[in-house]
Amino acid sequence: MNKKNAICRLLVYGFLAEAFVYPHDNWTEDVGMVAPIAAPLMGSDGLPMGSDGLPIAKTSLPDLQAAHRLTFGTAGSLCYETEYGLPHEYRQSQEMADIAGFYRAFGFSLGGAVRERPDHVAVELEFMHILALKEAYALETGISEHVEICVEAQGKFLQDHLGRWVGLFAQSVAHNAPDSLYVALAQFTAAFVQADAHRLGIMLDQPELAAVSHTPFDPDFSCASCQVAGMGEQGFIRADTIR
Repeated sequence: MNKKNAICRLLVYGFLAEAFVYPHDNWTEDVGMVAPIAAPLMGSDGLPMGSDGLPIAKTSLPDLQAAHRLTFGTAGSLCYETEYGLPHEYRQSQEMADIAGFYRAFGFSLGGAVRERPDHVAVELEFMHILALKEAYALETGISEHVEICVEAQGKFLQDHLGRWVGLFAQSVAHNAPDSLYVALAQFTAAFVQADAHRLGIMLDQPELAAVSHTPFDPDFSCASCQVAGMGEQGFIRADTIR
């Protein structure tokens, strides 16, 4: 572990967290700076790249916002960890509580201008950004115990949460909106997380989307009976097929 790597990782995780929320700033303008920072982390020691950098061209903010609406606007549960593959809604509550426990332990609280569920991909990426930031600070101050705590927490969170489903998320984005620029972003994110887990000695299970079921709704507490409710499950229905 070294401070330079921690700083590079926190920059990449911070960029990715911002890129998956509805854009009010044009993150495509920063791609040219982020990809070179990420490449050594993903390519060193035989770690998988998964893609050639981040092949996303600059686009206007209105077009970027339109792409976000097209990709995620009708996708329902596409961006949420606990909507993938859990046996019932009660397990969903347990997983959500576990995620929130990670956040509380490191002083990470939800809120502010953008409010999302704790299991949203952007929130989980931001949490990894915070852990990498804490790791960098601990390395700067020379407190080895704090470094170990931060590194252990990152590995555990990748293994139990973000790394468990980010590959499914990338597959869902590609299925839901194959022509969207968010496909490349999601695939890059999955490759970066995979490489980061490898660096930490964590082996991630990477199931295929077709083998994973949507977490069941509780019909007493949801809109599952509505005809629109199933439209975005796992991103299986493309937005441009809806009239």
